[in-house]
Parts: sequence; C-alpha cells; structure tokens
Amino acid sequence: MNPVLPLLALRAFAETGRHGSLKKAADAMGVTAGAISQQIRQLEERLGVILFTRTRYGVRLTQAGERVHPALVLAFDQIARSLEILETANVPPALTVSTEPSFAASWLVPRLGRFAARHPDIEVRVEATAELADLQRDRVDVAIRHGLGRYPGLVSELLMAPVLLPVAAPALLRDGPSINTPADCLAYPLLQDGARADWPMWFQALGVPDDQRAGRGPSFDDDFLLVRAAIAGQGMALVRDLYVTEEIALGRLALVLDTPWPTDFAYYAVTHPHTATRSTVQNFIGWLKEEASGSLVPI
Repeated sequence: MNPVLPLLALRAFAETGRHGSLKKAADAMGVTAGAISQQIRQLEERLGVILFTRTRYGVRLTQAGERVHPALVLAFDQIARSLEILETANVPPALTVSTEPSFAASWLVPRLGRFAARHPDIEVRVEATAELADLQRDRVDVAIRHGLGRYPGLVSELLMAPVLLPVAAPALLRDGPSINTPADCLAYPLLQDGARADWPMWFQALGVPDDQRAGRGPSFDDDFLLVRAAIAGQGMALVRDLYVTEEIALGRLALVLDTPWPTDFAYYAVTHPHTATRSTVQNFIGWLKEEASGSLVPI
C-alpha cells in the first residue's frame, strides 16, 4: 500500500460518517459537498472497499465502514485537541463562555470584574447567544445552560435555581378556563422564550406528560418583550420573578399558579469531559458557584 496517508480523504470519511450527510461534513470541513464526495470516491477506489450507501435521508456507513469509523473519529479528535494545545502554548490562558443574552446581561457580566481581579491572567470571552453551543464542535470551554441538568456525555454542575413564575394579564385569566394544575396552563396561548425551552422543561419538571402545545406560541429573545406581550394579553408567560414582581403588585399581571418550584429546573455550568479538568475551567466554575451561592436569583 502507498505509505503516504490520504489524510484529507480519511477526514472526509470520518466527518461524513459522524454526520450521516455529505453537506454537513462539507460544512464541518469548510469545503463543498462535491469535494467531500470526490475524496470519498478516491478513498474507496484506493482501498477497493465501498464505505457508504445512499439513503433517502443521506448516507449510511457500510459494514466495512462501520468497522473502522470509530477509531478514525477518535484519532482526528485527538489530533484536534493536540493542535489546540500547540496553538495555546505561547498565549495567555483564555476561557470562552457561552450563555443566553439575558443571563449574560443581568447576572454574569456585572460580576466578571470580580473574577478578573482574582485571576488577572485569564482572559474571558463571553458569547451571548440564544443558540446552544456544541461543546464537541465549537471552541467553547463552559456553557451556562438553563434546564434540568441532563446533558448526556457532558459534565454539568448546578449553579442556582432562579424562580420563574407563570403570569398572565388578569383579563385573560378572567375570560379563560380555570387553572388548578400546571397542565391546565396548556389551554392558554403560551408566550415562549427565544429557544422555546422554558415552558416544555417547566412542564416536564412538574410531571406533566409531553404535549406539543408546550412549545407553541410566539417567541421572544428578550425577557422585557416577553413581559410586555403578557401585559398586552397575548398569552401566558414564564418569566423570572424579579422581572414581574412590580407588575404583579400593580395589577398589570397576575400569578397564574402558586406551585412549589422544581429545583432541578436551574442554571448549570456545562463542560466537555476533556476540558473539565483544565485549571482555567475549574477556577471559573469554582468562582461561578461562589457567586451563585450568594444569590438565589439573578440580580
């Protein structure tokens, strides 16, 4: 066999098998789907083995492809991690943190000065986005996520459980069906957060069976807009208590249901197992937990 390894073709094979799609593999490698297809065809011709079969949903590994794909994916992941170590060998320690915009603005950013004072040698970069970071693919060290803490393959540490209240305009509740249990909220139009995640997770945490209505309704990336829509009577909102306490006191909003708060529905610091042991990550998460222990809800 030719001693020169066809690394580009092998990478195309690994990414296509990982994603089950030529297009997604092309996106991961920054090339065209045609280039990926050509590399795989050349690899198959060189080996004399068919590696993929086409399906209506994309491509699928053949039996021969399945035998070697896991080892190749592991090898390229190890190469990527080794390259990251080399790239950071002569630069100051840096940390990329991904979280939703409202949490970054109301809780994280106002406190970052205290972390910088304690660790002036660590540069922190905050990515404030409603999209969930892919800790396997993206260069994100820590993701702060709001959910139930169930992230398979990742390491999650509980930070705090801020209270979210189901609220609505009094007129909307007066004219609608009565609400005695969390499931009764599904009879109303639900106003969603930008990721359409809070209502489904709230219902799940309170033991309400899955229901498609939980994720339906207009969505808002900003909590202030969510509150304004609720005051206008457009639907029921699930919002942090500090954003609606005054509105409830003034009678512009009403608490829909006074139910015990599901403590698993909280903020978590999430990392990939390979990055969780880094000193910069451990220092940052340790600091997050200290800050969170002093405030049950965002400031």
